[in-house]
Amino acid sequence: MVMDSSTAVYDARQVLGETQELIAPALQAAVAGLPVSTRDLVEYHFGWRDTDDAASTIVVGGKMVRATLAVLACQAVGGSARQAIEVALAVELVHNASLIHDDIIDGDVLRRHRPTVWATFGIPAAILAGDALFFLANHLLANAPPLVGSVGGAWLNEAGQSLVAGEYVDSVLPDHPEVTMAEAVAVAEAKTGALIGVACALGALAGGADPAWAGRLRVVGQHLGLAFQLVDDLLGIWGPADRTGKPERSDLRSRKRSLPVVAALTSQGPAAHDLARLYQRAAPLDQRAAPLDEHELPVAAGLVDSAGGRAWAHQQAEQHLTAALAALHCDGLAPAAVAKLTTLAQFITHRDH
Repeated sequence: MVMDSSTAVYDARQVLGETQELIAPALQAAVAGLPVSTRDLVEYHFGWRDTDDAASTIVVGGKMVRATLAVLACQAVGGSARQAIEVALAVELVHNASLIHDDIIDGDVLRRHRPTVWATFGIPAAILAGDALFFLANHLLANAPPLVGSVGGAWLNEAGQSLVAGEYVDSVLPDHPEVTMAEAVAVAEAKTGALIGVACALGALAGGADPAWAGRLRVVGQHLGLAFQLVDDLLGIWGPADRTGKPERSDLRSRKRSLPVVAALTSQGPAAHDLARLYQRAAPLDQRAAPLDEHELPVAAGLVDSAGGRAWAHQQAEQHLTAALAALHCDGLAPAAVAKLTTLAQFITHRDH
């Protein structure tokens, strides 16, 4: 394998594994500093602890895509992987905080092939576990080098506010029968694009980049964030449970207005009209419509596909991948890091879990 050429070919598992090897021990050490009440909840979320308080054999909780992007962005501007540890940890903590809270909002009882925090310990405990991770992320950045701590902290908090705003809108969209494509894309930009974008910008900042280079890498991340969300939405409908760790068609069950669904609903064809009727089934006064049942789920998935939502989402993901790579491949960035970022970008867009 050639390590210093922009034409080098890397395996995505290796690229992610390198960051996991670097970040996982630091993540475990950071979490170990939490008060025991929230620490046990967080360790359970990451898969390091079972419900009987026994230690788990799992070392890495999740793929650490955002942390890896931060590390590679740092290396792309000439920094070392170790310079990115604090920012990589911070974005990973914020991301996982959002997952814990998102599971509550969506009522999801499974994540990473095991019961979610709220389903195991209750909603109050899960809310507090997520809060603990948000504060821990800010604590880590406060102890980073001055520029990274001050500017980077502000950037991360802005992305966090965007994430929260996006999650709120996403949570109320099922109650709104008329959702435009622009509104659905704006939600994806807010809840996913912002954090993945800032992961790249923070990595560049940690590596000593000026604001212009950090901004360029933020654009790369924003496009990858949209590609990530598009694929996530596809997996939320057609992803196999043994790969995603979640029940099949979980997004359809809750009538989520995900990107493929909105694309299908706005296509104006017969399948779009049938899908709209299914999604807008009457509900009791002052109550949200019931989840789709086991008979309706495959029907809804077929209608989204027939109305073009599936093909549209695949096409859009590829377009955002192309835009991200166009912004990434330029003079001035370290070729080996660019090659790894390219591999990771392709993994994000073509993954099956």
